[in-house]
Amino acid sequence: MRVLFIGGTGVISSACTELAVRRGIELYLLTRGQSQRPIPEGAHVLHGDIRNREATLAALGRLTFDAVVNWVAYTPEHIQEDVEVFSGRTRQYIFISSASAYQTPPSILPVTESTPLRNPFWEYSRLKAECEAALMQAYMREGFPAVIVRPSHTYDQTLLPFRDRYTTVARMRAGKRVVVHGDGTSLWTLTHHQDFAVGLVGLLGNPQATGEAFHITSDEWLTWNQIYEFVAQAAGAEARLVHAPSELIAAYHPDWGASLMGDKMHSMIFDNSKIRRLVPEFQPAIPFWQGAKEIIAWYDADPARQSVDPAFDALHDRIIQALESCKP
Repeated sequence: MRVLFIGGTGVISSACTELAVRRGIELYLLTRGQSQRPIPEGAHVLHGDIRNREATLAALGRLTFDAVVNWVAYTPEHIQEDVEVFSGRTRQYIFISSASAYQTPPSILPVTESTPLRNPFWEYSRLKAECEAALMQAYMREGFPAVIVRPSHTYDQTLLPFRDRYTTVARMRAGKRVVVHGDGTSLWTLTHHQDFAVGLVGLLGNPQATGEAFHITSDEWLTWNQIYEFVAQAAGAEARLVHAPSELIAAYHPDWGASLMGDKMHSMIFDNSKIRRLVPEFQPAIPFWQGAKEIIAWYDADPARQSVDPAFDALHDRIIQALESCKP
């Protein structure tokens, strides 16, 4: 099977690249060559920018594919470009969307693939939903072999689940308090990228997936309090949590607030029955307490990775001070 990944070296896609090569797939990566992640031996690298049609066509030459996966499409215009470039060139086209496009907050849990797409809080999510609509129109009108995959919060060893990345860990290790949105009890789903890869690679070339949407997530549901505590334990620190309304956080930092109000402040748990029907081997096996240890080990392996954002560090203190000033 010959497969093209547009991208393939990111947090989520890198594990899919490794697994595809291990399974003997003839894998091509269309990349600008800017990632620091190594490309596994056996993958074929095509140098080109998917946003530049001439460069893309020159890189592809006369190659055709059993499947194309676009990891870096974010607007309906990106989808339209891909439909034009890959019509007649691939038997399957997988668009990597986002589970954040689902109805927010969800009216029914767990979320299934039939949950409506409506996120009025976050532009990123709305654009992903528009991408899906454009792609399905191409499928219905022209028979373009579309498949939609919706990851939720997927991580590798480099990705902490906090807006300020290592700054929160540094505060924990220094004995400082850290801000957590809401009361910390909303449920969240964190998926290790190696678990995600089993589901995604299992869909490659499968004709039963055509015209369908799938989310691929862990079955583990954690509160945000637990997530902070697991990271603190992995870092050998104490999680001194201060709970703040998401609306207050948004008032101090609109971008952080948008990602909370459009995603993380709401409980999000998923029913993975649909992906398992097509990919029975998809059985997520890496719990987050183990993933947290991998993350902290990666940061501890090189002090240069332990970057602290002074503005975010001060932001924690400002929000905590604002909360304390309201106490009687």
